[in-house]
Amino acid sequence: MYIVADDKIPFLKGILEDKASIVYKPGEKITSEDLLNADALLVRTRTRCDKSLLEGSNVRFVGSPTIGYDHIDTIWCDENGIIWKNAPGCNSNAVQQYFGSAIALLYQRFGFNPEGKTIGVIGVGHVGSKVANLAALLGMEVLLYDPPRKSIEHDERFCELEDILEQADVITLHVPLTLDNSWPTYHMIDEKVLSSLNKCQVIINTSRGEVVETEALKQWIQKQQAIGVFDVWENEPDPDFELHQLAAIATPHIAGYSLEGKANGTQAIVRSLSQHFNLGLNSYSLPEFPTPVDHSFYIDCDDLSDNEVLFSAFLRVYDITRDDILLRHDPSDFEELRKNYSYRREWSAYTIRLKNGTIRQRKLLKRVGFKVKSLF
Repeated sequence: MYIVADDKIPFLKGILEDKASIVYKPGEKITSEDLLNADALLVRTRTRCDKSLLEGSNVRFVGSPTIGYDHIDTIWCDENGIIWKNAPGCNSNAVQQYFGSAIALLYQRFGFNPEGKTIGVIGVGHVGSKVANLAALLGMEVLLYDPPRKSIEHDERFCELEDILEQADVITLHVPLTLDNSWPTYHMIDEKVLSSLNKCQVIINTSRGEVVETEALKQWIQKQQAIGVFDVWENEPDPDFELHQLAAIATPHIAGYSLEGKANGTQAIVRSLSQHFNLGLNSYSLPEFPTPVDHSFYIDCDDLSDNEVLFSAFLRVYDITRDDILLRHDPSDFEELRKNYSYRREWSAYTIRLKNGTIRQRKLLKRVGFKVKSLF
């Protein structure tokens, strides 16, 4: 068996070598010639898997350790007998963590307190559901918009997009990039939508850059002096420089880049590959990661609100400021920042020692995943 794999898929090297002949290449440099005799292709989002790459090859399986799959021409693969698999939900905890740190930083910089405000979650899958849960813990009223789910589940919890545009103080996007289905998401946030918003509304995008129309977004921010948090951009890895500067927080498509999330993605495609080719790795799991050096830290809760305790914990584990500064320093480093990113650890890897903490504060920290000890 012969496999071609992106050399930046985390933790993959050493797993399949005794099952197959495997060649690693930079994802953007994988060519059709590389795949002529390959049985399987393992890629990230930087490799466009379509007719031009796959036609004439022996590839019968394409795997991507990512929640998104817009880099795979799924229709062409289906029509040509090529099985494709992604890893839905693999980094949902990491994106929830990113959202928490972003809200914490907005509180620090702009005094934006989420308690009592309304959030509109657009796309309520693995990621959107966890973001919605965290927003509720922060005291927000949550509006859910997911027309594909609503059409199947007929759940009254799902509202209309107009409800979110009119009522939400925060609009957060967690949709796949789709062009040709019943609910296309390409430029779903366009000039018409943005013109209906006011300067007090915050937009957070961790889904795909193409979901929002860049030129209209820039005009809206400039006109309204509005707050935008953007981890994804049109035309990656060469996004719009001006939008970087206008954003309140700008990061290089790393919202899902936790160590645990990357491991989940790699495990998922190894298992799918194994099931398809009968490799005996259907239940493969990576070894547990070492405890972080700074896994235990202290918070004095005296005079802190519940949200301030959470924000302190969020930013202690992941200070989003660093990623924001690095991208602003040189946006041309966008791709290098992604490739060489030092994967952060998720909340479950940390123990917080609380002093003067209330029972509610301990419960809130535990509910988001932290281990908690009390100091008296």
